[in-house]
Amino acid sequence: MRETAWMTRLVGALLALGVVVAHVNDQGGVANFADPDWLGWGYRLIEVGGLLTAATLLLVGGWRPAWAPAALLGLAPFLGYIATRTVGLPGDSGDVGNWDDWGGTMALLFEASLFVLAISILVSRTRPAHRRPTAAEPSIA
Repeated sequence: MRETAWMTRLVGALLALGVVVAHVNDQGGVANFADPDWLGWGYRLIEVGGLLTAATLLLVGGWRPAWAPAALLGLAPFLGYIATRTVGLPGDSGDVGNWDDWGGTMALLFEASLFVLAISILVSRTRPAHRRPTAAEPSIA
């Protein structure tokens, strides 16, 4: 099993923190609570999950399962944002069609980047490493 490079782990952690900052910004700060209540709790879950994901990637990011929560942190809010802008969510239909929100756009970039990075780490670790044949081994063309 290959160890994930420190720089890759740092980038993943910074992307997770970017997701946190974007969601804190979207609800107007840490002290505010999004309405309806279930959505506010969803924001808190993303924020705490983002902090835990960043810490996990920095501390044990070389361990393959550490990247699964990072993939979830990238995918779930991304899909939630798409839902709020297309069909709306129960009790929160005010953002339908609001595609020009800069904070939401930044969140999408962080989330998509984190998801792609996490999936690439998870997939690359499941494939055997490609090796070139030596001079003594025949090459299959």
